[in-house]
Amino acid sequence: MDGAALLRALLVALPLAACGAKVAPDDAQLPPLEILPGSLTVSGLSSGGYMATQFQVAYSRAVAGAGVIAAGPWFCAEGVLTRALNDCLAGETAGPDDVRLVAIARTSGLAGVIDDPAALADDRVFVLHGARDSTVGAAVTDSLVRFYRAFVPAGQIEYETQLPAGHGFPTADSGVACEATESPWINDCDFDAAGRILGQLYEGLREPEGPARGELREFSQSGYRADGAADSLDARGLLFMPADCAAGSPCRLHVAFHGCGQGVATVGRAFAEDAGYNRWAGANRIVVLYPQVESSRMLPFNPKGCWDWWGYSGANYASRDGLQLLAVKKMVEALGAAPP
Repeated sequence: MDGAALLRALLVALPLAACGAKVAPDDAQLPPLEILPGSLTVSGLSSGGYMATQFQVAYSRAVAGAGVIAAGPWFCAEGVLTRALNDCLAGETAGPDDVRLVAIARTSGLAGVIDDPAALADDRVFVLHGARDSTVGAAVTDSLVRFYRAFVPAGQIEYETQLPAGHGFPTADSGVACEATESPWINDCDFDAAGRILGQLYEGLREPEGPARGELREFSQSGYRADGAADSLDARGLLFMPADCAAGSPCRLHVAFHGCGQGVATVGRAFAEDAGYNRWAGANRIVVLYPQVESSRMLPFNPKGCWDWWGYSGANYASRDGLQLLAVKKMVEALGAAPP
């Protein structure tokens, strides 16, 4: 039985120039780097937050932690769009059924659909819900935290709920008003969410000074996709490389997933340039991979350019065999991370 069929069965059962971007040729590949073992972490906003948790849970043996803003637990929608729109966004009732999702994760781990979630035990986690976020309800992120606590000790989880932010990525000094919910979903909240995420995931980071020290470049994502896959991945992705990492020094690797309508095809490089990751990355030898999806109105149907957290790319979207998860897995392997 393949991964998709098995998952369905289980459900039935239960110093360089500051960030100067370079346009890559169509065949530009990711460079092999010296990535420190055990340093792979992920984060994201909204659909990117769901994607970060999906990647972390699917490949928990390789991922050391996650930062999630405005999203719910792994496999929240269970492949059902109406559940995604109700329980996993507004959280109009009690939010997602995290007890059920924990049980599915454990069963899926035993079956090999995902890594054994027991491997999450040594992870570090940061979760944020903006107090003025009316797109994703507080019950949804509360459910995410309960999901994590089933596998991760409470002392390794930080949960921020008091920031008066709308639905967006909070920054120290970039973007729209903090309480706003509007494009490019980068919110000036006098709160450095990227720094808080990376500081929770990696101990002992140095405070950055001045602009980001490194290079933001484009690469072709085509070589990491399954042939003919209807996965909604953009043709290009973005990579931030500190100067030391480009020169061969051992570095850590972080994957940052943008939110809906926040990819390069819609808002350019706003997320990669303004969310705040690169200053911290440049000061601490952290490579940041920014994979990209784009909107699509045919197959798959993804009109808002969201990462797949409800099943538009296939029933196994949240498993080790999910099209988008596999593509990002290939990207981190190409950079030099141990295979998830």
